[in-house]
Amino acid sequence: MSNSTALVAGGTSGIGLATARKLRERGFDVHLTGRGKKRLDDLAASDPGLTGHQADGGDAAAMAALAETIGRIDALVVSLSGSEGMGPIADLDLEMLRRAFDAKFWAHLTTIQAVLPRLAPTASITLVTAITARTGMPGTTGLAAINGALEAAVKPLATELAPIRVNAVSPGVVDTAWWSGFPAEQRAAHFAQVASVLPTRQVASADDVAEAVVFAATNRTTTGTVLESDGGRG
Repeated sequence: MSNSTALVAGGTSGIGLATARKLRERGFDVHLTGRGKKRLDDLAASDPGLTGHQADGGDAAAMAALAETIGRIDALVVSLSGSEGMGPIADLDLEMLRRAFDAKFWAHLTTIQAVLPRLAPTASITLVTAITARTGMPGTTGLAAINGALEAAVKPLATELAPIRVNAVSPGVVDTAWWSGFPAEQRAAHFAQVASVLPTRQVASADDVAEAVVFAATNRTTTGTVLESDGGRG
């Protein structure tokens, strides 16, 4: 994959960062975006092989300008999300859910549309969704709607944009900083409970899911596919 360029939108932490590192190992020239300057500064020190850019995936003008600066892009990975969207439907804050849609659903579509003119004819687009799109977990109606909407777009996009390939990777519970707001003891107990019912008997790491993302981004015969990376939960 030498002389190939990847852009990871939302690549300063978690699955996005793990994917950026693995694409770099595969020989890609990797660019990534993040909204926070501190994380980008930290990455410049820890991962000098990655090129960071401060940009919001929901800002069409900023993403288009960035893509123009990068030039030809062979792999676009969109790993944008927020921390909102959970809650029982009876008292779900719909204004909060609208913000959650902005942070993930609309940010994904905005990024794709903005970067599209700079994608190579045989490029790939890989979205990072979530298992909530297909499971019936209480309290996840809002998240299911967001991720379900993205996954429903995969096949139409793959057909419309062909030969550009479009896929999604749908992880289950992943041990990332997303869970940092939970007390350590509560988080550990939850992970243990989840692992006990998974066929794999383990909660995924960001690296585990990133391997699936890299496969979807680089395998030339895979398109229109939602690749489940959920430990068998689905």
